[in-house]
Amino acid sequence: MSEKEAKCKNVTEPECSPVTKTCSHWVTRKKRFCKMTVGKNKEYCGEHEPTAELPQGEIAAEGERIFCPLDSKHTIYKKNLRKHLKICNARPKIEVPAYLIKNFNAGEIFHQTHPDLRLTDLSNEDFYGIIKKVRDIYTQYIENQIPFLTLYHESLEKELNKREYGQESRKHLSQASALLGILNAEQYLDNSMCFVEFGAGKGQLAYYLAKLLENKQNSQVILIDRMSLRHKKDNKIQDRSLITRIRCDIADLCIEKLPFIQSDQCCVAVSKHLCGAATDLTLRCVSQTKQKHVDFILIAVCCHHRCDWSSFVGKEFFQEHHLTSKDFLIITKMASWAICGTGMSRERRQALEKQDQPSQDDSVTNIKQRLCLAERETIGFMCKRLLDYARLKFLQLHGYEVALKYYIPKNITLENVILLAKRKKNI
Repeated sequence: MSEKEAKCKNVTEPECSPVTKTCSHWVTRKKRFCKMTVGKNKEYCGEHEPTAELPQGEIAAEGERIFCPLDSKHTIYKKNLRKHLKICNARPKIEVPAYLIKNFNAGEIFHQTHPDLRLTDLSNEDFYGIIKKVRDIYTQYIENQIPFLTLYHESLEKELNKREYGQESRKHLSQASALLGILNAEQYLDNSMCFVEFGAGKGQLAYYLAKLLENKQNSQVILIDRMSLRHKKDNKIQDRSLITRIRCDIADLCIEKLPFIQSDQCCVAVSKHLCGAATDLTLRCVSQTKQKHVDFILIAVCCHHRCDWSSFVGKEFFQEHHLTSKDFLIITKMASWAICGTGMSRERRQALEKQDQPSQDDSVTNIKQRLCLAERETIGFMCKRLLDYARLKFLQLHGYEVALKYYIPKNITLENVILLAKRKKNI
């Protein structure tokens, strides 16, 4: 016998790992067997164990199974009833906190009468008529009235210099740095501050805010978001007294009833990304305070195509300029032109760039669109600023000094306008 054969003969074969046994119950709705594992010498899982096979009056070894009193669709062991009632998904919801009032900031109930409206279906009279109104209002109130800010915060300089970050990560860091720079310039990164971040998401801005407040006294950050996201950055803050996260819809939030805000704190509303209608819900939220006022508002506006007439706070300005709910819907659709690009796929654009061929949309007016790409981008930008200006007029009526400003270069993000509002001291 060769040495190689001897080695092969002496090698013991690994024992086969035991096969996990699953429940034998056939789930008719799913057309398969139940995938729950079963105990030793068992055929069924606890949920599907057929108690009817037991002699009358006899109880299974593990105990009697009963229907859950909260939801009869599932059963439990009687001995585990008390424990189960505490964790059952059908248990009654905990009492709603006082600061949550259903649709408190939702605005008027409005039934949309133009749900299927398309820009391509508009007549030339309606199409160009809206564009003329937008141009006239923009020229009268907004043109050349939005200054540039060149502010940043040194605390993020080290992060921005890391080479391992990609373009998307650098964009978010640059935005956070610019927002913190504005707060620093306005002298709001100080003692006795309460920052309420609306639409906080994963909490990147709140994280850097909290880091700056670690050496401050009586200061905190409250995060508001209706989603429960994974990998939240605010979880990395060791001093948990600096951070409070509230999961709720902005439409239901009564900010002055939040027990976390102290009477001696200066309250600041901030947001780095507040989509469409969420901005209007936030502005209505901060304007409805009667005792605990919000002293400063800093919101990076975006996604104007997702605005909704029912929650829009700028209705009064629109109505003063004879703009209807239908006009509003058209304007929100046109607003997307400012950031939608050419409409071509990335692969198509790259192919044209390699061939040094201009896009057809850049040189020829699309008959169906009625405007070329450059014209659509210009009109889209005007529509976005018109919506923002109507929001400013709303805040002015509620005692705020307001302004729109560019807070970051356009090459970092096309959504580079920020809404700033400071409450007048004599109000």
